[in-house]
Amino acid sequence: MQLRRNLATSEDGFLFNPSTGDSFAANPVAADILRMLKEGRTVDGIREALLAAYDVEANRLDRDMADFERQLREAGLLQG
Repeated sequence: MQLRRNLATSEDGFLFNPSTGDSFAANPVAADILRMLKEGRTVDGIREALLAAYDVEANRLDRDMADFERQLREAGLLQG
């Protein structure tokens, strides 16, 4: 999972797609995921970091991450 290169993101989870003019706001966990994606971390690396940082069951996190990836894809924010 890789974000489009031209996206503008902020530390608090605000995304702006200059190609479309669309903007999005993310909750704190989603902002963490976006930050780690921008750092080039793998999905597995992000998953492990979130499991360590938050009190969440692995199955729940997997479902939530898959849902977030789907939302990013539908919004055209991922490459490929």
